[in-house]
Amino acid sequence: MYIPRPLEDKVTIPQLKKLKQQGEKFTCLTAYDYSFATVMEDCGVEVVLVGDSLGMVIQGHDTTIPVTLENIAYHGKAVAAGLNNAMLMLDMPFGSLNSPQQALDNASQLLKQTQAQVVKLEGGEAQLKTVETMARFGIASCAHLGLQPQMVNKMGGYRVQGKAKSAAEQMISTARSLEQAGTDMLLLECVPATLAAEITATLEIPVIGIGAGVDVDGQILVLHDILNVTAGKKPKFSKNFMQGQSSIQGAISRYVQEVKRGQFPDKTHTFS
Repeated sequence: MYIPRPLEDKVTIPQLKKLKQQGEKFTCLTAYDYSFATVMEDCGVEVVLVGDSLGMVIQGHDTTIPVTLENIAYHGKAVAAGLNNAMLMLDMPFGSLNSPQQALDNASQLLKQTQAQVVKLEGGEAQLKTVETMARFGIASCAHLGLQPQMVNKMGGYRVQGKAKSAAEQMISTARSLEQAGTDMLLLECVPATLAAEITATLEIPVIGIGAGVDVDGQILVLHDILNVTAGKKPKFSKNFMQGQSSIQGAISRYVQEVKRGQFPDKTHTFS
């Protein structure tokens, strides 16, 4: 039986950096409404992401590409209503980052509408000027490397990234450049655990992983995956935390504790 431990203090970027420095793990989950956001905060989830994954798990699309800024704003406001201390992060959807100015305008509006603290943006070197611009105007960002679902048509599917030596070296270089440009966090998706560990050790900013091994600073999963309600094939990097639990609160609390104890992800949920 896992007992929920509510957050006692407001989660901030400096606090997440301090956790990294102390070697303490933190947890993130996606949410799309008030009720689940409330449960997550009560269970001690530090970062709640309104992800464009809503296009798949809420709207039933095959990809995240159809998600709009209006969708993110709508769900962002609902989630914000359920949070007091957890950090709220919003995905910048496909087509909202076509230029630094467009990205700045869109991110500004999202933050005003939702009271979120951070925006997450996919893209590597192409987003360096956008990250720099956002930092200059006081917008906190989380860059996203590795598998980038908004690039699924270009990548030809959902595949592990950074396996080749040249690709790994490029990802490390890009991660450093993004940090220098002013991004506040980095999310790595579907990359070999050894590469994720190297990037995490290289950067001073917190690194969040999904399918990136246990040595990153924080973990994130899609809510529907950990509750085992996602339709179709389940991703390798996720886990059914409902198994053996009698409630959703129990499943989320179990996820939090396994991450903080370094028990999740294990090798069965990791790429090599």
